[in-house]
Amino acid sequence: MERTKTVPKSEKKLKEPSDYRIILLNDNYTTIDFVVNVLMAVFHKGEAEANRIMLNVHRKGKGVVGQYPFDIAKTKMNQVHSLARQAEFPLRCVIEEV
Repeated sequence: MERTKTVPKSEKKLKEPSDYRIILLNDNYTTIDFVVNVLMAVFHKGEAEANRIMLNVHRKGKGVVGQYPFDIAKTKMNQVHSLARQAEFPLRCVIEEV
């Protein structure tokens, strides 16, 4: 009887997915309260942190809101844009690879 040898397959190392930053962009029309509410609702920030991020965005023109895998970052960005559109505000955010 002939025996066959089992050759182990070389294990491929899986790369961790890249993270993406969500950057909120300042505009001159979206209200402070709306921005804070979006940060609390979409990004689950506490009121104090949401206010700090909002002031940072207001003063510097943009600010990092969070860091997530691509699919989550894209979904959160779309949620922000959808809420802004519904409230008729021009609030925008972008994602960039870390």
